[in-house]
Amino acid sequence: MTDNFLGELRFFSFGRVPRGWLPCNGQILTIQQYQALFALIQNTYGGDGKVNFALPDLRGRVAVGMGQSAAGGTIFQRGKTGGSETVTLTATQIPPHVHEVIASQSTATTAQAPSNNYIGVATASPAGTQPFNLYAPSPTSSTDSNWVQLHSSTISSSGGAVPHENRQPVIALQACIATQGLWPSRD
Repeated sequence: MTDNFLGELRFFSFGRVPRGWLPCNGQILTIQQYQALFALIQNTYGGDGKVNFALPDLRGRVAVGMGQSAAGGTIFQRGKTGGSETVTLTATQIPPHVHEVIASQSTATTAQAPSNNYIGVATASPAGTQPFNLYAPSPTSSTDSNWVQLHSSTISSSGGAVPHENRQPVIALQACIATQGLWPSRD
């Protein structure tokens, strides 16, 4: 293996952590035991900075280069996290849309909604003892004269109830940080 720098991050395709490396899982280390690594990363990723410090936690995260984004907007500071695994959309984020309502001019024969039946001409039962019949058998073809053209109607906006996953395609690898290695000298 080529020489690595102390504090260097690498992804490994195998499921174990090599000697001289630790997993990037946010664990807390003592400064006394890992003085050289602490000298490089300080408590950027957590810990009190007096007795302990934390390793970066890359579980379920994507690394991004620090600095201002190429588009000139977001500034990414070293060690800061952002984004979210799930997002709940609000009604203002969902475009309006239309649902077609299909109905038939045939006389309704049932109050239940069996498959292949459509809204039909409602019929009441004698003396109101039964619910209204609302569903009629499906017309036999798309040119059947029993089809009724209804006005297009939009439904009210909805959303914001259940979050959906908000993640780019990923592959899980073992992210590790070098606890031993060459000291990274400055230019």
